[in-house]
Amino acid sequence: MELFNSALGKNITFVRPPYFIISGLIGIPHVNYYYAFLFTFYIVSVVGNVFVIVVIILDRRLRTPRYVAVFSLVITDLCGICALEPKVIDTFLFNHNHIPYNECLAYMFFSFMFVSMQSFNLVALGIGRLMAIADPLHYHARVTFKFMFTLLGSFWLGIILLVMIAAGLLTRLSFCDSYVIKSYYCDHGPIYRLGCNDVTPSRVLAGLCPVVILWIPFVFILASYIYIAYAVFKISAAQERIKAMKTCSGHLSLVAIYYLPIMFIYVFAANIHQNARIITVSLTAILPPMLNPIIYVLLTNEITQSVKMIFKVQKVTVK
Repeated sequence: MELFNSALGKNITFVRPPYFIISGLIGIPHVNYYYAFLFTFYIVSVVGNVFVIVVIILDRRLRTPRYVAVFSLVITDLCGICALEPKVIDTFLFNHNHIPYNECLAYMFFSFMFVSMQSFNLVALGIGRLMAIADPLHYHARVTFKFMFTLLGSFWLGIILLVMIAAGLLTRLSFCDSYVIKSYYCDHGPIYRLGCNDVTPSRVLAGLCPVVILWIPFVFILASYIYIAYAVFKISAAQERIKAMKTCSGHLSLVAIYYLPIMFIYVFAANIHQNARIITVSLTAILPPMLNPIIYVLLTNEITQSVKMIFKVQKVTVK
């Protein structure tokens, strides 16, 4: 951050608080029950994602370019909830709602980075589905390990740079009036709105981030599925059409779980109560990592077979 500040200007003094106060939900009776509910979801999410990681590692058949994107999404889900939820639990269940300035920015950086990368992991999975159905003969020649690592690497690099700029711009703000963050974690929007100097760069970036992280990936995925639908309906055999659509069901479920709640927030943000917004944001952060492993196991035939094989081996070993 010091490098960022020196690059933008020298000999500038900013008013930085020693800490921020995370307000969370306000005026709701027995609100700690909700945070205990989030804690339960957190445990289920960690167990589920670790389980899927173990399955992919143990089964050699899953070590294919297609599962590079799946593995990246599982790792992102696991790291995201581990970056976000433990501090939420500590803040509200144990009443530690004061967070030091630098720790708050680091907390925002990692939480924002992993949640944002989930969107681009879905894009990578969508590209794989598109190429598998639209051009199946050349799928294995085009979707290689090099292709997937390059694609995901470029996504990671872009997200890291974007989040670094967001965090760097916050260090250019002075906080003179209030240190209370009206959210359940160190959220970018509620932080920059506390600034008492020019917040225009942060406001512009806050408007740009949803476009880059949400709308462009969502439009790409939507367009890819329009093309996939066109390609599927051109298949003459009904059984092949059904098989092609089944391969997309898992990914479509992941897309719906991730994008719909977030888009609800951005579309209706001005008309919903602050508490309703915080609840929706918190569920958006915890539900996809919890439900994604279930979807992998139930709707992905290869992973289902791997899970059955692992449990079968365990039963034989026990006997």
